[in-house]
Amino acid sequence: MANKRAPNPVDVHVGTRLRMRRMMLSISQEKLGEALGVSFQQIQKYEKGTNRIGAGRLRDIANELKVPIPYFYDDLPGEEPSLGFAETGMSYVSELLTSSDGVELTRAFLRVKDPSVRRRIVDLVKSIAGQDGDGIVAQKPASNGG
Repeated sequence: MANKRAPNPVDVHVGTRLRMRRMMLSISQEKLGEALGVSFQQIQKYEKGTNRIGAGRLRDIANELKVPIPYFYDDLPGEEPSLGFAETGMSYVSELLTSSDGVELTRAFLRVKDPSVRRRIVDLVKSIAGQDGDGIVAQKPASNGG
């Protein structure tokens, strides 16, 4: 029986940040892999935290995604000072920005310039979600495999 260890939480966090930034830039795993000289499967493993990203590779990824290396460690749980999404009760923001639907919704929403239209969009989504107040619906969305 093979020894299957759970990924290191730091590796998972770095991978999540990599995925979030890649999706924000609309770069496919294939394109990023080509730019780095690795397969898209390797990018998948980095994003899941199952494969660690070495220092040189992290520098290359940061350059390709146009962020400083510390970006990948921002909001790392348990670090001081820590005002990350999870620590402020806003882990849903990170979840939203790491889903393809969330990135697409955010991009489209930011293109709406009229504040009253933006407000109506928020009200519509809240209505659809069955949410009356400012609380967050504690329901994990179904994975879209994306």
